[in-house]
Amino acid sequence: MKIVSKIKAPIEEEMEVFESKFREAVRTQVPLLNRVTMFIVSRKGKRMRPMFVFLTAKMLRGHITERTYRGAGIIELIHTATIVHDDVVDESTFRRGFFSLNAIWRNKIAVLVGDYLLAKGLILSIDNDDFDLLRIISVAVREMSEGELLQIEKARKLDIDEATYYDIIRKKTASLIASCTAMGAASVGMDVKTVNEMYKFGELTGMAFQIKDDLFDYTEGDIGKPTGIDIKERKMTLPLIYALNQASTGEKKRMLRIIKKHNTDKKKVRELINFVKDKGGLEYAVKKMQQYKNDALKILENYPDNEAKESLKLMLDYVINRKL
Repeated sequence: MKIVSKIKAPIEEEMEVFESKFREAVRTQVPLLNRVTMFIVSRKGKRMRPMFVFLTAKMLRGHITERTYRGAGIIELIHTATIVHDDVVDESTFRRGFFSLNAIWRNKIAVLVGDYLLAKGLILSIDNDDFDLLRIISVAVREMSEGELLQIEKARKLDIDEATYYDIIRKKTASLIASCTAMGAASVGMDVKTVNEMYKFGELTGMAFQIKDDLFDYTEGDIGKPTGIDIKERKMTLPLIYALNQASTGEKKRMLRIIKKHNTDKKKVRELINFVKDKGGLEYAVKKMQQYKNDALKILENYPDNEAKESLKLMLDYVINRKL
């Protein structure tokens, strides 16, 4: 957590104010709904996405505005809504060490709460005429939905290539982080060129973030994500795609058979993990992740040197070096 504290240092006061504003934004007069939303607020994570919003705004202008707070609130409301819905779709009962909403209150209430949070995010922007901010997050929600559906389709056929993989992670993961950095720029009145550049910075960061997440599937130890879970879910990630491309026809057929028919067999999954390691899949994925990080850093070179910029650089380091 030490690096997270360093990242947060230039926006520590703003993050405290944000927590208060966010708690107020989800408060309702419906007792059941209020209990659920307070449960959500109480189990807050690192708040990485609001941090991206604030750091971007502060790097560009040296300060943030009320629109920045609203932008961060919109992001967090809609991000939380998508998490709640994802847990229902994935039938997940735990998230980061806590019971998921659907595990406690069942699917019906979880879906309705997700709908409520989504609506709150939309209303927050509409009530304040923040239509530019609304467009940014709406594009992200559309992209995330398309990415998830594309991944589901490809998991059935197991015919994903490297280009399709990048398209999936750009949509399902990178688009939301891109919306954070674009939101930060737009909230302080930056021009379209700058907003677009900040979007690209966030997108590149998000690509690196997802590749790191995919690497956890092949990592031993306490990483917050069970080893081999992507394989069990038949997700074709970059280390696996690369390894299959290096394999002989016979090896490829055997590995695809494991994914299709033996993806819950621990011994077979271990064989597949070793295959990916032997074929250099992990090294290749690390190299690609580093490329995305370097491309993101190049964008930052065009902007003022200040504490917020240094924190964004630290955030990039954290993204590719995190343990969970």
